[in-house]
Amino acid sequence: MTATDVREPGRDQSTRALVAGWIGTTVEYYDFSIYGLASSVVFAKLFFPTSDPVTGTLLSLSTFAIGFLARPIGAVVFGHFGDRVGRKSTLVATLGLMGIATFAVGLLPTYRQVGIAAPILLIVARLAQGFSVGGEYGGAVLMTIEHGERGKRGFRGSLINTGTSAGLLLANLVFLGVLQLPDDQLHSWGWRIPFLLSAVLVGVGLFVRLGLDESPEFEAVKARNAVDRLPVVEVFRECGGRVLLMAAGILGAGVAFTLATVYSLEYARTGLGLDKDTMIAVLLPATLVIIVCVPLAGKLADRIGNRTVFIAGAASLIVLPFAWLALLQTRQYGLMLLGFTLLFIGYSANYGVVPAYFSQVFPARLRFTGMSIGFTVGLIAGNAFSPDIATYLLHTTGGWVGIAVYMAAMSAVSVVAGLFLREADDTTEPPRVPAPHVADGDTARAR
Repeated sequence: MTATDVREPGRDQSTRALVAGWIGTTVEYYDFSIYGLASSVVFAKLFFPTSDPVTGTLLSLSTFAIGFLARPIGAVVFGHFGDRVGRKSTLVATLGLMGIATFAVGLLPTYRQVGIAAPILLIVARLAQGFSVGGEYGGAVLMTIEHGERGKRGFRGSLINTGTSAGLLLANLVFLGVLQLPDDQLHSWGWRIPFLLSAVLVGVGLFVRLGLDESPEFEAVKARNAVDRLPVVEVFRECGGRVLLMAAGILGAGVAFTLATVYSLEYARTGLGLDKDTMIAVLLPATLVIIVCVPLAGKLADRIGNRTVFIAGAASLIVLPFAWLALLQTRQYGLMLLGFTLLFIGYSANYGVVPAYFSQVFPARLRFTGMSIGFTVGLIAGNAFSPDIATYLLHTTGGWVGIAVYMAAMSAVSVVAGLFLREADDTTEPPRVPAPHVADGDTARAR
C-alpha cells in the first residue's frame, strides 16, 4: 500500500463513525454543562458547606475550572496513542474514562458524610473528566472525517459539531427538570440524576465505537511504516506553527459561544437587571439555530471550500457581537432572540467547518496529536477565561461595548489564522520503508 492507497470505508462503517463522533461530542458538552450548572447551584452546599455562601460558590466554580488544567495533558497522552496505536482504541478509552468520571460524580459522598474527602474526590473526578476530554474531540473528529469521502467531509464534520448544541440542550432540560424538586430532595438525591443519566449516552457511544474499523488513513500510515515513535515531538518540530494557528483560529468561535451560553446568564443579572430564567428562555430556542446552521455551513464548505467558509464566519464575528449586545439592551424577548440568532449564525459558519478544515492541516501520521493539542490550547485561551475577562470589562468600563470589542478582536485573530493555514498534502510524504539493497548490475538494468 502506497501513501495514496487509502482504503475506502463501507457505508456502514462511515455511518458508525459519524454516530460515534456525534455521541462523543454530545456527551462532552452534556458533561461540561451539567457540571457547570451543578457548580453554580448545588455544589457549594454539598461539598463546601463550612465556607460562607460567596466563598463556597467560588470554591465550587473553581472545581469547574480545574478540569481545563488537565486537558492539555490528556491531549498529549491520547494524541500520542492515537497516532501510534490507532484512533479506535484511543477513542474507546477516552469515552470510557469520561463516562466513568461523570458517573462517579453522581455517586460521590457529600461533605456531611465524609468531610474533607468529599471535595477532594470531586476534584479528582473533575481532573479525570478534563484529562479524557483532552483527547476526545480531536479523535472523534478524525474518525468521522477519515471514514468519509473527501468531497463530503465538510458536511460530515459539521454534523459532529451539532453535538455541541445537543449536549447543551439536553443538559439544560435535564437540570431544569431536577430543579423542580423540593430543596431537600434536590440536595439529597436529585442533583445526582443528571450525572448518572450520562451513562446511557456513554453506553450507546461505546457500543457504536467498539463496532468500528480502524481509520483507513491511519491504516495507510502503518502500511508505509510512517508511524512516529514520539508524535508530540514531531508535531512541534514539523507543525508547531500550525498548532498555534489552529489554537488562534478557534478563539473567535470559542469566545462567542462561551459568552453567549455561559456568561450571558450572569450578564442578564449584572448588565441587564434580568433574572437568569428569562435569559435561559431566550437562549434555549436560539441554540436550535446552531443545530440547523452548522450542517448548512458544512454543505456550503463542500462546494466552495472549508477555508473560505471558515474565514467568512470569523469575519462576521467581528461585527455580530455589537449587534448581539445592542439587541440585548432592549430587554425585549423578540429582539434579544434576534440578537442570539444573528450571533449563532456567524458562529455556525465559522465553527461548523472546524472539523474538516483543521483536521486536514496536519499530515495523517501526526493528526491526532496536532488536532488535540491545537484545539485544547485554543479552548483554554478562549473559552476558559472569557467569562472572567467579560466580567472585568463590564466592571471597569460600565458598559457592553468593551465586551463587544474583546469578542471582535478575538475573531480578527481567527481571520488572520485562517488566512495563513493551509491543508497538508500527505501524498508528498515518502514511505518510511528502508530501500532494499540493489546490486550494481541490477542498478544498471533498473536505469
